[in-house]
Amino acid sequence: MMLTQALCEIITATRFESLGAECVKRVKQAIKDGVAVAMAGSRERPIGILAAHVKSLGGKRAATVWGAGYRTSPVHAAYVNGAATHVLDFEPMWLPPTHAVSPVVPAAFALAEARGIDGREVVTAVAKGLEMQGRVQYAANQFKPEKLRFHPPGIAGVLGAAVTAAHLLELDRDGLAHALGLAASRAGSLLANIGSMTKSTHCGYAGASGVDAALLASRGFTAHPAVFEAPRGFIATFYPDDFDRDRLLAYGKPFRVVDPGLAIKCFPSQFATHWAITAGLELHPQIVDPDAIARVEIRTPVMQYCDRPAPRDGHEGKFSFQYAAAAALLDGRVTIATFSDARRFRCDMEALLPKIELVQDPAIPGEWVGMEVTISIGMRDGSRLEASCRGPRGAWGQPALADGEHEVKLRDCLGRALEARRIAGVLKRLDALETQSAREVAALMAALGGGTSRRGAAE
Repeated sequence: MMLTQALCEIITATRFESLGAECVKRVKQAIKDGVAVAMAGSRERPIGILAAHVKSLGGKRAATVWGAGYRTSPVHAAYVNGAATHVLDFEPMWLPPTHAVSPVVPAAFALAEARGIDGREVVTAVAKGLEMQGRVQYAANQFKPEKLRFHPPGIAGVLGAAVTAAHLLELDRDGLAHALGLAASRAGSLLANIGSMTKSTHCGYAGASGVDAALLASRGFTAHPAVFEAPRGFIATFYPDDFDRDRLLAYGKPFRVVDPGLAIKCFPSQFATHWAITAGLELHPQIVDPDAIARVEIRTPVMQYCDRPAPRDGHEGKFSFQYAAAAALLDGRVTIATFSDARRFRCDMEALLPKIELVQDPAIPGEWVGMEVTISIGMRDGSRLEASCRGPRGAWGQPALADGEHEVKLRDCLGRALEARRIAGVLKRLDALETQSAREVAALMAALGGGTSRRGAAE
């Protein structure tokens, strides 16, 4: 049996009963995190622009655009909600690196709402879509961020969304193969757009394209039935140097959302900056007067895309070792408001950034496991401060976030778009998602649709 056919056979045989209790628990945690950060993201300027654009395109009012107060087609809802899930760079991270939640969670809810599907199948569809992405990244050995040729959600994410949608549409093996073939032709996302508004659309477009591919396949639209192994196919185009087919066919053994698991982010920024933030937060209590800082050195692995000494705006600061460290040193906390333009151009930030030297050391591993970032500060009185981070909380090999700590993040993010009285109800439905009827899933979507902002991004 060909690779694509064998994979599709495994995927279509995967049901809710295949997942296991731990997988269901982890998937629901990812769903809760994704929905919460999407609601906060819906209040960001790029998503406001995107939501207005999509509304102007029209379309059947079948699926909710979260926080925007209108409904549209499932494809367009997956697009906007996927971008909203990613725009803050606050969704979970994975090993190897990708943003697996934003392409599949909004896609699953959009189709479930439009087609009247219950929460049990949403959980199953998300689990299958997450696993698709995790397996592709693992098979391609995509562990080093600096070595990536494309932004992973635009490659693995579109396949994950197609798998998620195919489950909800009950496609058989051959139908899934065509959906994946269609999705593979929509893959692609340029790393040059990291730091811009466009980055979030990589995830939204991946979700929308995967949903569209599955919908077309459900109508009989065809593609290459062996797109993975075909000459000039998916593997040859995107992963010509290294792809382990056995790792791909180990789909679900175990589910990668369980092992190695997702890292729940504590800070709304590019994951590598979390090492610098953690070290900076350790040093903050020792800095009585920021003006007494003479110079700062940040020693990191080689990650050129995080070398941004003077971010053009707060949003680009999410991808800057220098800015993220400076914020931690100055403020003693890093929040959504940290990456506003108001914070970026405040006088103390403008004074500190020119004092920071970034040293990217090829001897330091650039993978999430084994990575280290050190901040050294020289004070005007000749004293020296130093702190190192070998992994932020929640990362692999580091202490996990307690449920209560995650709840704080969820409530804060939801509270940026929902009235306080709605938050408990939303969390209750998400906690019991696998027991929710189709009508209850629709009620959850309605609760997410008409959000009323309590707080702006800059607070």
